[in-house]
Amino acid sequence: MDENLRKAARTGKVNELYRVILRNGNVLRRVDEVEFIDTPLHIAAEEGCIEFAMEMMNLKPSFSRKLNHQGLSPLHIAVRKGHKEMALRFLEIDKQLIRVRGKKASPDCIQDVTIENRTALHIAIQNNRLDVLQLLIRTLKRKDYYWEVVNWKDKDGSTALHIAATHDQPQMLKLLLDCKADKHATNQVGWTALVIAQRHNNRENIAILQGSFIPVVSNFKRKLEKHVVKYVTKASLLIFQNMDNISADDRNALLVILGLLLTATYQATLSPPGGVWQGENTSKSKGSFDKWAALMTLVEAVACTATENQQQQADQRPAATNCIS
Repeated sequence: MDENLRKAARTGKVNELYRVILRNGNVLRRVDEVEFIDTPLHIAAEEGCIEFAMEMMNLKPSFSRKLNHQGLSPLHIAVRKGHKEMALRFLEIDKQLIRVRGKKASPDCIQDVTIENRTALHIAIQNNRLDVLQLLIRTLKRKDYYWEVVNWKDKDGSTALHIAATHDQPQMLKLLLDCKADKHATNQVGWTALVIAQRHNNRENIAILQGSFIPVVSNFKRKLEKHVVKYVTKASLLIFQNMDNISADDRNALLVILGLLLTATYQATLSPPGGVWQGENTSKSKGSFDKWAALMTLVEAVACTATENQQQQADQRPAATNCIS
C-alpha cells in the first residue's frame, strides 16, 4: 500500500487522502485487488479516526467487507479496540456488516456459523455467558429449526453440549438438555458429552448427564406401583369379602400372594427395579417388569380358580360372569 495513504489513514487526515488520490487515481483500486490486506479503512478503524473512516466508506464501500491477514474486518477491529461510535457508524451505513464472517467472529443470526463452524450457542458457552445462552435458547424454542441448531457440530464435531461438558458448566448442561440436546452425539474422536465429563472427573456434570435418564425410571416405578396396588386390592376383596365361600386352600394361596405383593409394593417404593442410576439399561428394567407381570398373572389364575370353586359350591346363586382381569 502507498505509504502516504497509510499515513493519512493513521492520522485521520482526509485532505491528505485526496492528495494521494490526486497523484494516483488507481491507488484505492490496487488495494481492493488484494484479497487479504489492511485497507485504509482497517487502519482508520484501529486508530478510531471516524471522519476518515466515513469518507473511505463513501469512496470504497467494498473495503468494509474485506478481511486482513488476521481474518478481521474493519468492524471487527473497531469492536475489538472499543471504538463503539465507530462501530455504530459502520452499522448505520450497512447493517449487514455484522454478518461478515471473520476469524472467531460471533454470528448475528442464530443460524449463522463462524469459519470454525460454530454457532452462537458454542460461542456463548465458550465464553461462559449463561445469560446469553438463556436468551438464545428462549429465541430458539420459538423456531422450527431449534433442534438442528442445538445439536449443530463445529469443525471438531463438538456440539454445544460437548463444549459445556468440557468447560465445566452444569447450568448450561441442564439448559441444553431441557432444549432436547442430543446426549448421544459424538465428536470426531467418538466421545459423547458424558465421556468428556467423565474424563474431567466432574461428578456434578456426570450426574446431570446420567440424570437425564431418571424420568424414564420414575415413570416405570409409578407404572409398577399402580399395577401392584391394583392387584393387591383385588386379591384383598376376594379374601375378605368372600371369606366363607372360598376354600381353605384357595384362601391360603391368595394370602401368600397378597403378602408377596405387599412386600413388593414396599420395595418398589424404596428402590425401583434396576436401581435409580440404571441409565439406559432398558433390558434390565423390562426383565424386572416381566417378573412382576408373572406375579400378577399368578394372582389372576388363583383368583379365577377360587371363583370357579365358588360357582361349583353355590349352584343356586347366579353364575359369576367376571374374573379378575
